[in-house]
Amino acid sequence: MPNATEPDPDHAAPAAGTGMRRAAVVALVSVVAIAVVYGTTRHGGKEPGDQGPCGPAAGLAASIAPLAKGEIAALTVAKAPRSATELAFLTADGRPVALSDFRGRTILLNLWATWCLPCRAEMPALDRLQAKFGGPGFEVVAINIDTARLDRRQAFLNEAGVKSLAFYADPKADVFQTLKRVGKVVGLPTTILIDSRGCEIGSMAGPAEWDSPDAFRLIEAALAR
Repeated sequence: MPNATEPDPDHAAPAAGTGMRRAAVVALVSVVAIAVVYGTTRHGGKEPGDQGPCGPAAGLAASIAPLAKGEIAALTVAKAPRSATELAFLTADGRPVALSDFRGRTILLNLWATWCLPCRAEMPALDRLQAKFGGPGFEVVAINIDTARLDRRQAFLNEAGVKSLAFYADPKADVFQTLKRVGKVVGLPTTILIDSRGCEIGSMAGPAEWDSPDAFRLIEAALAR
């Protein structure tokens, strides 16, 4: 008979095996739990529900999507807005400025050139849009990308009757090339609506009547949020 102070080999082995199995189950459950938590928090480097700095812009995009019609039906509204690509260009006096400098304001970014006939037709409408909505909360940022015969730019604007638009330019056309590389532009004019957080809400290839009631309603909706 086994000593009372020592475990009975005939009963101790099953007990030990059961304990090991329980420990293994607990360990497995713990590993699975950790994996689930790790997967949900690491997916995209964000916590569940965290959509990054442009998460709130999705609501804005959804609200203005139905307004992209009529004269601005060609505007493609983003379903999942992303931060606008950083761009660098110059002011009228040659001072460097970056797209991020406009953070806090909704902007309508437009690329144009003097040799672009659709740009010539569109420019007066952009000027009237700026005249109506321009201010601390909104600006039409029209960037000229001519790389030669730069003296023609002012004549172009004078002929178009531009009075309200500020002059911005990129004589190296780096802005165009940068946006082309990320698939945001294929020709001129190109227009991108960017909210006050610096998130792209929508884009358009080609000209539009930006002084139309359709455009005014969309810009008003964009500024209301």
